[in-house]
Amino acid sequence: MLETQGTAAGVGLPVTPGKAPWLELSTFSDTQGSVAGVDEVGRGALFGPVVAAAVILPEHIWPELMAADIKDSKKLSSYRRIQLSQQIKALATDWKIGFASTAEIDQINILQATLLAMKRAVLKLKVQPALCLVDGNQLIKDLLVPQQTIVKGDERSLNIAAASIIAKVWRDDLVLRLASKYPMYNLERNKGYGSQQHLLALQQYGPSILHRKSFRPCRISVISE
Repeated sequence: MLETQGTAAGVGLPVTPGKAPWLELSTFSDTQGSVAGVDEVGRGALFGPVVAAAVILPEHIWPELMAADIKDSKKLSSYRRIQLSQQIKALATDWKIGFASTAEIDQINILQATLLAMKRAVLKLKVQPALCLVDGNQLIKDLLVPQQTIVKGDERSLNIAAASIIAKVWRDDLVLRLASKYPMYNLERNKGYGSQQHLLALQQYGPSILHRKSFRPCRISVISE
């Protein structure tokens, strides 16, 4: 049987082979009140904010989303993510986006900025959740809502998987809109991550105001002509 870890320890639930695919159907099926899933995207990017989503799914739509083959956003095509994001937002009890800027990332570090983005997303919810399922193994600091961390939560929780999809689509759309302002970095293809072309552009042009200066690839000197 899958064992629930104490939230005070901040240790995430492990992924256990052979168990029910979604924890809402087993471990958290008796939770009284709404369950929110919280996930982030953009933690490893060199450009742009780190973005989090908090999503509350009503129980009656779980079968519909499972039939739609909802899963971790990284395992979906861009087209399928957009489709599912629209479906989730239309059916969710509530969903909200939170983010931390590049300046905040550089000031407090990427881990703390990620937790801050998650906290902001949860605090924006109009529906107060009875429990937050948080992807990873770090509790959100100073959040006055019960929470449970889940390692690889986007593969184990419907609510977290939904949050991962909404956050990914929202951040990708933001970066695509910014790409026209910074065409030299090929952002429309790399979404701010450190592709070879992106790294070469950083060497040639240096970082923009929206690059994370605390990240090593952005702390470089421009190649002189």
